[in-house]
Amino acid sequence: MRTEQKHRLAKLRHWRIRKKVRGTKERPRMSVCFTNKNIHVQFIDDIAGATLVATSTTSKGTPDREKLAANAASAKTIGALAAQAAIGKGIKSVVFDRSGARYHGKVKALADAAREAGLQF
Repeated sequence: MRTEQKHRLAKLRHWRIRKKVRGTKERPRMSVCFTNKNIHVQFIDDIAGATLVATSTTSKGTPDREKLAANAASAKTIGALAAQAAIGKGIKSVVFDRSGARYHGKVKALADAAREAGLQF
């Protein structure tokens, strides 16, 4: 499959998911973004258009951030850190937005770690 076709299908998948997933202040959207090197997680209130909490492999508050990469092991760490940060802000329940990525591997590891840390999806 050509690269352009893959990007087009990923964009369509992302739009299809975002059409259904909306976050509120009580139950924000947990948006996950995987780049080739980093992982970013944001808790977003779509009604106000504001990011409530954000965590990534590049943020200064992340322990051992030099060792973290965009793999499943780092996704578990970032998922647990994101859940702790969200619970610290009073967020207990979220809507999971996988940003068009398929739910397996890194995405599944991050979601499972967040669930184990106390977030409800």
